[in-house]
Amino acid sequence: MPVPIPRQRALQAVEGGQAHPMGVDNDASLTLLVIEDDPAGALSVPALLDTAGKPIRIRTARNLTEAERLLTDDVHCILLDLALPAPSASAIPSTTPADPTALHVTDELVTLKHVLRLAPRHAVLALTASGDAERAVEAVRVGAQDYLLREELDARLLSRAIRYAVERKRADRAQSQLTESRLRAQENARLERGLLPTPLLEGSSLRFAARYRPGRSRALLGGDFYDTVRTPDGTVHAMIGDVCGHGPDEAALGVELRIAWRALTLAGMCGDELLSTLQQVLEHERPDDEIFATLCMIDIAPDGRRAGLWLAGHPSPLVARQGRLAELLPYDNGGPALGLLPHARWSRQQVDLGAAWSLMLYTDGLVEGRIGQGNQRLGQEGMVEVIRRQIETGLRGEELLEAAVNEVRDLNGGELTDDVAVLLLDRGGKP
Repeated sequence: MPVPIPRQRALQAVEGGQAHPMGVDNDASLTLLVIEDDPAGALSVPALLDTAGKPIRIRTARNLTEAERLLTDDVHCILLDLALPAPSASAIPSTTPADPTALHVTDELVTLKHVLRLAPRHAVLALTASGDAERAVEAVRVGAQDYLLREELDARLLSRAIRYAVERKRADRAQSQLTESRLRAQENARLERGLLPTPLLEGSSLRFAARYRPGRSRALLGGDFYDTVRTPDGTVHAMIGDVCGHGPDEAALGVELRIAWRALTLAGMCGDELLSTLQQVLEHERPDDEIFATLCMIDIAPDGRRAGLWLAGHPSPLVARQGRLAELLPYDNGGPALGLLPHARWSRQQVDLGAAWSLMLYTDGLVEGRIGQGNQRLGQEGMVEVIRRQIETGLRGEELLEAAVNEVRDLNGGELTDDVAVLLLDRGGKP
């Protein structure tokens, strides 16, 4: 038989701690919060059981202020009496309809909307009289999971409505999160296409490949950056750099430096003059004076056999020439990282590449990974051995970079914590 709704003035303790509002534990009972203003006590809720035969706990609040105090994380569903007065005069729309009946409907929907804002992750059931079906349907349209008629309230109907409302709310939230995740993935893909460079190599016989993995969890970009362009004289210019740090400010600064490098290179600037200008850009744009950036820059002659190399605190590139093992280029006359020393200078190093070669530029995230669970780092020599093994298996281009990055990650025992950028230029033949 129906039992009166128990009046609760104080917040009850939650057995076993608080749970997520929509995360119903199979071992925990459902909890219903009834919000109604019934001074005569005519409204009664029957004793309720969930699917496991456990009693559904019931709390009640006479107004929204009391409901907010009782709305703890272990509440799964809310039963709202649509006859409850609006929360305050300020919540009523400023433009009042001429029809008093329409105003009454608006007031009750304002109350429902307030509850939905108060409990966005909870299932909500609307309670109304049988002659007010239009308002009940409107309540579902506004956001309630379902509606119940006061005259038809019984244990079986209410228990089923609570379970269905909780499951429907959970399904709606899961679908919403899935849709949001898909939209975010599409937006990130568009953003990534805009921020990561498209090589400008039209007219060049060189093959290009690149791999990029940000170190921050779920980040789109890190502080590493790279680019490759071909100027009208046939020279291919490539660079790779690394802004110290891993936050969004460093990522933004890396993009600024890359765009500045491309613009200055296409404008005809090169070498020490270009690096000095990039240092000015960094000093002006960095969030604090401690930020610096390393950079490796190489200009490959139109015949593809010679190159000029500039290093600003950056690891030396790796080259695999035809008939020879992959090796690091000598680190001679390297200058300081950008942003460390005012009025710094960077010298050009001549590199003989030969007829057929592969040239790999990389950031230190590729060599600073650890080997297994120990403290030993892979280092540049370890990275060279990885590349040699992959080349011996016949891998080239994109496949070579993907296999190399995956092997370094496996040696690290998991994802690398630092950003990783790798750029590969290849000219004919078999290294």
